[in-house]
Amino acid sequence: MTTSETATTDGGQAEVTYENLYESMRQRVPALQLDLDAWTVRMMKWHFSEATGAPFWLNQRDKLGFDPLSDIKDYASLSKFGFFDKETLRQANVRDLLPRGLAGHPYRVLETGGTTGAPCRIVNVTRMDIEVKMYSATLEARGVAGGDVVGMVPSGPHAYGHFVARLVDSWCSAAHFIDLDPRWIKELLRHGQATDGYVKHVIAQTEILLQSQRPSILFTTPKLLSAMVEELTQPLAEYGVRAVCTGGTSCSREEVRYIQEEYLEGIHWVDTYGNTLMGHALQANPMTPTDVRSYHLPPPLGVIRVVDPKEPTREVAVGQRGRVCITTLLEDLFIPNLLERDSAIRVGPHPWYPWDGVSDVAPFTENEDDLLTEGVY
Repeated sequence: MTTSETATTDGGQAEVTYENLYESMRQRVPALQLDLDAWTVRMMKWHFSEATGAPFWLNQRDKLGFDPLSDIKDYASLSKFGFFDKETLRQANVRDLLPRGLAGHPYRVLETGGTTGAPCRIVNVTRMDIEVKMYSATLEARGVAGGDVVGMVPSGPHAYGHFVARLVDSWCSAAHFIDLDPRWIKELLRHGQATDGYVKHVIAQTEILLQSQRPSILFTTPKLLSAMVEELTQPLAEYGVRAVCTGGTSCSREEVRYIQEEYLEGIHWVDTYGNTLMGHALQANPMTPTDVRSYHLPPPLGVIRVVDPKEPTREVAVGQRGRVCITTLLEDLFIPNLLERDSAIRVGPHPWYPWDGVSDVAPFTENEDDLLTEGVY
């Protein structure tokens, strides 16, 4: 599809093009229309006021050494929080994470994958609905929104499976899921054991659904996609798949090129970069043959910075590699200045998404000899 082609949804929403993609997202999620500094101040009042804040943050207010309600005057002021310690989330009771302003709303407890230690838990009240609206717009622009879905994604407490279910609910189709425990794969890897048997088990479950249900879209991770396309008895397109949506593990430029050229002819590949604490950084397609895929997290709801690993208060220049640092500013989740497990190259704004992003995401370790067990998710 070229940038001038359009798509419509079964629900009768206005057509979405690549040119109006960002504006469409702003209309669906009004918070995207707000200034980052003003939204930051609003979120401080939300998270640190007795009437609306979560006990998790209210209990820390007196220990911070500053008053978020008066001293945080813009986004840059969030540096006063320093770098967020994931251990505080690991130790938190999940009920303390629910903002008082959202009491009485249904919520879902989500867990991280546990790549760098014990999993962290968060609560979802509003964020997933926001992500569904933004992601739906990206699929509509590509002409692939709608239809039944197979989710070859982590199940149980993981955000990915819940997100796919919510997304498919938004267009009233069927979502078929397999059983997938990414932590078991990581446990095998940590003990030097082979994971081939478990991966084949996951692929076998998926192929049964592909054959019997003929979905329009397959959701999975890049590593599982890479393993699966070599095992299937026929090309993905012959199962009726017209789009593959991936997220989670990193994928090199060469891996992207190989999978796309060898196995995904005639299929849209829509990737995201993100995790449970960050949400979805949306993929922007290369605009020229020499460009690379880049990923952009929409402010003011979240901000990605790429910082110097040795001096993480300093942001690197566009085109340089550094460590990913994220800030999440949502009503149901506030995380300031979290140094992520990833490295990436900082890129400038894209015609679709007019804010900085990242490309060439890869695992980050403090020491080159350290092993980060990425697994399949």
